[in-house]
Amino acid sequence: MNAEIITIGDEILIGQTTDTNSQWIGEQLNKIGVSVYQITSIQDDQQHILNALREAEDRVDIVIITGGLGPTKDDITKKTIAQYFNDDKCIEYPEVTENIKKMFKKYNIPYNKVQQYQAQIPSKATMLMNRFGTAPGMWFHQNNTVFVSMPGVPYEMKGLMQNEVIPRIQKQFKLPFIIHKTIMTYGQGESVIAERIEDWENNLPTFIKLAYLPSFGRVRLRLTAKGRSKELLVESLDKELKKLYVLLSDIITGTESGVSIEKYIGDLLKETQKTLCTAESITGGKIAATIVSVPGSSAYFMGSYVTYTSEMKQKLLDVSLTTIQQYSVVSSEVVQQMALSAKKKTNSDYAIAVTGNAGPTSDKTDKSIGVVFIAIASDKGIYVEEFNFGQPRDKVINRTVYKSLQLLAQEILKK
Repeated sequence: MNAEIITIGDEILIGQTTDTNSQWIGEQLNKIGVSVYQITSIQDDQQHILNALREAEDRVDIVIITGGLGPTKDDITKKTIAQYFNDDKCIEYPEVTENIKKMFKKYNIPYNKVQQYQAQIPSKATMLMNRFGTAPGMWFHQNNTVFVSMPGVPYEMKGLMQNEVIPRIQKQFKLPFIIHKTIMTYGQGESVIAERIEDWENNLPTFIKLAYLPSFGRVRLRLTAKGRSKELLVESLDKELKKLYVLLSDIITGTESGVSIEKYIGDLLKETQKTLCTAESITGGKIAATIVSVPGSSAYFMGSYVTYTSEMKQKLLDVSLTTIQQYSVVSSEVVQQMALSAKKKTNSDYAIAVTGNAGPTSDKTDKSIGVVFIAIASDKGIYVEEFNFGQPRDKVINRTVYKSLQLLAQEILKK
């Protein structure tokens, strides 16, 4: 069972609005056994919309459309969809009209004829009641393909998907099971991992697919099993996962379902009842910001020192001026002092410290752009690693953040 998502709106194409709708819709469809075959973004243009609908109908079983259902003249989706289905008659639904009037009364907005248009939909459509907005959703069925049109406002779209669209899809179609298992790895790149597991991957059952999902400092390996027998899928996935754990035991840090490394580290710290602090130069507080983006991080994160200049390293972290003058601020010696001082001052179990050259110039150091030193301090001692993350600046900073978290995770996992 395949679906296509079509998002309509110039604001998406020019980058003014980020298309989060497609991501969320894809996740929800996948949960019920519907595979997203394609995501298409198009202008609010009549011919564009007609072409997209025609092409999608030839490709998939379900077409999900978001956007372009407002009351203003630039929103032409409803008229164009009616044209696609040769439907020149619109029906006004009294319950939609009443819903709009109640919403407007609640917010002291005068009801007008423009809004009355929202309660009208093509006669060939099944009305999907929108409890969170004025424009109802529309459900069409033509040539064995279902078309669903919804507003682009995220909370309205989500309400329609959860209350109307998903239940109807499940009732109308006999859906397969789709089960995902994702393994988190740290420390090796995609190509190295692929070579290590090549034979295993080549011998996977035909109903199990492997995807490599690389990002800064990590590669996630996602196994997807699809079929009619849930028991067979679960049994087969467990069997293959055991084989994979044997092959990659040195770099696997666990399974996850969209779990970030910062969430993973937080869980590890809570499980072991340990605390953490950071001392940052090159990253300017980005490591700390990443850590505290996890709800509940106050249970284990003690705080951060952002010491961007040599003066602040001396003042806040007691880094020796002699050390700075002898080795420069981008050095193993300086980052060690940063980590140990932050750990002591916050009474933390672990400390991350970073210093380096992000560019575009190397300032007053003798280290080239991209060179970074990362220190991890714990009750077991301290160790420092040197990296060269190249260019440009954003890449260096982001890689520093995630390599620091990777090294911390490895340190926590040490016996």
